[in-house]
Amino acid sequence: MCGHVKGTQRGFKVDRPLRRAMLFNMRLRPPNVASSKGLLDPPLTAQTRRLACRVSDGAQKTTPLYDEHMRRGAKMVPFGGWLMPVQYTSIVEEHRAVRKNIGMFDISHMGQLIVDGTGARDWLNTMLTNNIDKLDVGTGQYTFLLNDAGGIIDDLIAYRIGDEKFLLVVNASRTDEDFSWLDRHRANDVDLKNRSADYGGVAIQGPRVVDLFHAVLGERLDLPPRNHIVDLARNGKELLIARTGYTGEDGVEVFFWASEATWFWNLVLEKGKQFGIEPCGLGARDTLRLEMCYPLNGSDLSPERNPIEAGLGFFVDLTKPNFTGREVLLKTKENGPAEKLVAFRMQGKGPPPRPHYSIFDNGERVGEVTSGTVSPSLNYGIGMAYVSASHAKIGSNIEIEIRGQKFPATIEKKPLYKRS
Repeated sequence: MCGHVKGTQRGFKVDRPLRRAMLFNMRLRPPNVASSKGLLDPPLTAQTRRLACRVSDGAQKTTPLYDEHMRRGAKMVPFGGWLMPVQYTSIVEEHRAVRKNIGMFDISHMGQLIVDGTGARDWLNTMLTNNIDKLDVGTGQYTFLLNDAGGIIDDLIAYRIGDEKFLLVVNASRTDEDFSWLDRHRANDVDLKNRSADYGGVAIQGPRVVDLFHAVLGERLDLPPRNHIVDLARNGKELLIARTGYTGEDGVEVFFWASEATWFWNLVLEKGKQFGIEPCGLGARDTLRLEMCYPLNGSDLSPERNPIEAGLGFFVDLTKPNFTGREVLLKTKENGPAEKLVAFRMQGKGPPPRPHYSIFDNGERVGEVTSGTVSPSLNYGIGMAYVSASHAKIGSNIEIEIRGQKFPATIEKKPLYKRS
């Protein structure tokens, strides 16, 4: 643990059963950021620059919590160039801990880009789909970075941390691509930095999160409202705490210096014992987000799909006169998408749905599964899929082909899981 820095490279061999256990890709949502100093302005050292570089095909980067994951017996898998825990005990146990009590996830692999300069606000509004002008300092919004054809390069959260200063929190596997795309289109009066190597982060999710944070930080400290952040200190260490999440439960995301990740991880686990806290891996993160129908970049979202097709037009402001991909999205909205991202549930017993399985309606192939699993909360197979618009009506009966056999399913209203 001593001396470990975010981005350290390690060679790692994963056996086939464990690879199959990995529930495809994951994304975790980081916090809103209100401060423009401290954690958001770390020194750019030569070591930081080296660690931010791509690793070779034969190595995987590790987060500052890698040794803690190993010490606690986590099963590690390659994910987007990183070695990440897929589970500690079991995916089902960790999933249920988040739904009933509280769970903590390592999100240190997420990317952080800082945009600054006199033209930062106006320029970002031409690069992202949502409207930056609607953000007050200290708030954030979900948004998309699109290519010229309107396809999704990345979905991310943009936070206004100053009048002309922004933090973009991006998917781990897209960090380099996002930075490169933005830098190629950067205006002269805008400064862009990749600060991903400097931070550690955790997502703490579950109905007992308020109790936990009173135990960690004191009864007099309140958590921020939804989509807001507070800049706090504990034992002289800086913490950025936001009320955001990717599970459908109440929760926070916390950022800190990478060197302080182990301290904070163990502090929260110790204080959280009385509330039933469990460390959780990517497997539970996937089942939790899929029950809520939260899209996953690389599966449900891709450069070949646009936000209107994905049913995420709420995060696109077509009243803005100019942003990358606008004309394509405008045309898609006016004409209607050819395919729509829908949620479905399996009917009866059968194997779980998985990405790339074909979907049929009366013998006609009408779509393809993008995400699928067995829901630990609902106890049946669920998923999302792109289906031709004429077959995408809620309540429609479909069939999913699994290993040559068709199994019945129904298109459902989102979200699939609703807390009672």
